[in-house]
Amino acid sequence: MFITPVDYDHEDAQHLIDEVQQEYVTRYGTRDVTVVDADDFRPPNGLFLLGYLEGRPVASGCWRTADPSDPALQDGDVEIKRMYVVPEARGRGAARAMLAEIERTAALAGGKRCVLETGTQQPEAISLYRSCGYERIDGFGPYHDDPLSRCFAKEI
Repeated sequence: MFITPVDYDHEDAQHLIDEVQQEYVTRYGTRDVTVVDADDFRPPNGLFLLGYLEGRPVASGCWRTADPSDPALQDGDVEIKRMYVVPEARGRGAARAMLAEIERTAALAGGKRCVLETGTQQPEAISLYRSCGYERIDGFGPYHDDPLSRCFAKEI
């Protein structure tokens, strides 16, 4: 898989964001309500990545500097968002490759720890994050008291 940075509002990025939002509707009955600003995912404070196979966008993921005012977070935290792999590309290592590139680019930009939120209806995601060294942390931001949320972190 070829992974490259793009703008958050890139056509292929928006296509995969729409797909992941539909996945949330299927699994949870609603879209992700997290406030997202395209500028959050522009260097130096963030990055949006797309993975391509045979010229088709099949994976997305991005990071942004985490909200330093959130008491559940630490200085140097970056938040992972919009991790997604299209169904036909799953089980081929695309998510693991995307996660590794997110961690690599976040560390190069000065990030110290990746934090993320996933949900109880996404056991594949939980399994991926645990297998990549992520440990459960208390909820942060809008997920603080959400019983369907599971938050994780990993030093990078």
